[in-house]
Amino acid sequence: MIRNFRDRLKALIRDLGWGDGMLRVAARFLSSISDGKIELRKYYFVSQPVSAEPLLPANRGLSIVVKQTDRQHPLVRRFPRPPQVIAARFINGARCFLATKDDNFVGFLWLQQGSYLEDEVRCRFTPVPEQRAVWDFDVHVEPDHRSGLAFARLWDTANRFLREASIEWSVSRISAFNPESINSHSRLGAFPIGSACFINGRRWQILLSGMSPYFHLSMDEKNVPEILLKADPSHRKSYSRFLSKTSSGAIGQKA
Repeated sequence: MIRNFRDRLKALIRDLGWGDGMLRVAARFLSSISDGKIELRKYYFVSQPVSAEPLLPANRGLSIVVKQTDRQHPLVRRFPRPPQVIAARFINGARCFLATKDDNFVGFLWLQQGSYLEDEVRCRFTPVPEQRAVWDFDVHVEPDHRSGLAFARLWDTANRFLREASIEWSVSRISAFNPESINSHSRLGAFPIGSACFINGRRWQILLSGMSPYFHLSMDEKNVPEILLKADPSHRKSYSRFLSKTSSGAIGQKA
């Protein structure tokens, strides 16, 4: 048992580094002793330039069709997210890019202009300047398609939309405990602009961040902190683990 724990700890430190590896251990411990009632999450915030060049040649991946869609599309019912979450995204003005193959659901990518109210923690994320930056979130590709071209097709379509709208940057958050997602962002040219830790109980939440508001205590859902995320390279942060290399090359999902 001790040996298994030691091996798992070594694997975490190898993949995440000492700081994030030990935070991951703390997160599991808090969840275990509280019967899942206390959760610890750490996010990196990243800024990704809207690419002027497509990821794929014009003749690749054409069997995968990506189009912007609304909540009336019949495949929306098959999205692997709670229906109330999907409904709230559309109500708040988020844009959904749906990928299909032979009319079957393959994946999606979401964009939000202006502020985004996170559904995993109690926080509002606002990319700035708002005229040149958007929030991207929940890029999902079905497991059977993660080794294919769906991810690139989604981003090529989204980037084309953003270029036409004169948007230069796409900002998002990724879990510090997900090295595959970190590497996916790195390959797309993303760079870190900040980080934050959230400790959530049943009703309360503690926010610790390297940017304003730095510390925030919330005791109910009406008290929501906001983090302004400056998208341009002058606000680049140096996080060695963000540039880590892992054995996995998966780019099928951002988390």
